[in-house]
Amino acid sequence: MSFTLAIVGRPNVGKSTLFNRLVGKRLALVDDQPGVTRDLREGEGRLADLRFTVIDTAGLEEAEDDSLQGRMRRLTERAVDMADVCLFMIDARTGVTPTDEVFADILRKRADHVLLAANKGEGSAADAGVIEAYSLGLGEPIRLSAEHGEGLNDLYAQLQPLADGFAERAVDTGPEIDVDVDDDDDDGPRTPTQARPLQVAVVGRPNAGKSTLINRIVGEDRLLTGPEAGITRDAISLRTVWEGTPMRIFDTAGMRKRAKVQEKLEKLSVSDGLRAVKFAEVVVVLLDAAIPFEQQDLRIADLAEREGRAVVVAVNKWDVEEDKQAKLRDLRESFERLLPQLKGAPLVTVSAKTGRGLDRLHSAILRAHEVWNRRVPTAALNRWLAGMIEAHPPPAPQGKRIKLRYMTQAKTRPPAFVVMCSHPDKVPESYNRYLVNALRLDFDMPGTPIRIYMRGQNQDNPFKGRKKAPPSKLRKHTDGRRK
Repeated sequence: MSFTLAIVGRPNVGKSTLFNRLVGKRLALVDDQPGVTRDLREGEGRLADLRFTVIDTAGLEEAEDDSLQGRMRRLTERAVDMADVCLFMIDARTGVTPTDEVFADILRKRADHVLLAANKGEGSAADAGVIEAYSLGLGEPIRLSAEHGEGLNDLYAQLQPLADGFAERAVDTGPEIDVDVDDDDDDGPRTPTQARPLQVAVVGRPNAGKSTLINRIVGEDRLLTGPEAGITRDAISLRTVWEGTPMRIFDTAGMRKRAKVQEKLEKLSVSDGLRAVKFAEVVVVLLDAAIPFEQQDLRIADLAEREGRAVVVAVNKWDVEEDKQAKLRDLRESFERLLPQLKGAPLVTVSAKTGRGLDRLHSAILRAHEVWNRRVPTAALNRWLAGMIEAHPPPAPQGKRIKLRYMTQAKTRPPAFVVMCSHPDKVPESYNRYLVNALRLDFDMPGTPIRIYMRGQNQDNPFKGRKKAPPSKLRKHTDGRRK
């Protein structure tokens, strides 16, 4: 998905109808009465060759208190802040209302890209409303009929140049992952620069101290902090130079168990944090020293590993711990037992409040980034593979012997290896883990995600597919007996 499109407007202007048409399904409830939609609903939108995320929002109403309408408005404003493009819809048959003028002014201030759509624009009855829409100052209105599918070509014409710009932005700001490598490529890991800084996401449960830690790193109170859990709601990125290393640090909302996430606003915040993990090169999983390695901490660390990002585990609020040595010993034991897929990842103790341990955290991030870029020559890999096979040959499931012929590194960021073998589908997962754990130890790649792919060789058998020749007639020997 190249960009996010939020559909906003007064109640009953046809937002959900257009949402259903863009996603190609009747996901959102549609009715003639206003106020049917209350929650945010996301879907995968398609318009010709464009692919994007579309958000259906509640109707904007002039309420700013804690009533239902006020909460719905705040949620819609949150979607406006998140979206790359806002499609502001009015009812062409009703014309521009004072409420439309108020919200058009809000969108001009809050949104970077606003498109104006005059819905229900079929027939001559909508002509006056379409002309009146120019008075909102949001450019030429797109004359739409969401119910009948009219005007989608005009919507496409306005979205396409924006989509191209967002695609270029994703290339410039996104992390470079799954990089192809070969033995002739001697380049080391990419050195962070001001133009392409090292991208680091700080994730964890609510109230672990993520915003406080980032404020301490950048040297000023750039992020709102406090004793209450869940203050941060956006995935906010800050650019800084930390001990000579240009970095872009993402502060994310605290991630709780899915069952405990009841508010739709928090659901949106968590999804924003998950998106920040995908934009990072190194993920710092921040734990609370008082309650480390809860189930949600493990899920967050596992998510970063599955996304193929380098991981650093930091334990915050270390300044209030009394028996530090015993606590650290317990933490290391729990880490190796509960997160075997990240065995050897850096475990750093810090205090965001006092700033102690930040130098070790900086070194751990650079070390994790370097390992994430590690490249191993093919010759060394195959000598290693021969020793591994000799020490522990692969099993022979169903009597079929598995031959591991040779091995090479195909990618880095994270390191990925290909093993050419016979019967690749028969290699058990336990043998893959045996190879991964040995790779970590023998080639000094602790903690980073490692991928191993088993592939079969295309060995052409000239007799494959031929029909068996009919059995020859039994020959008679000189003694006349048949054999």
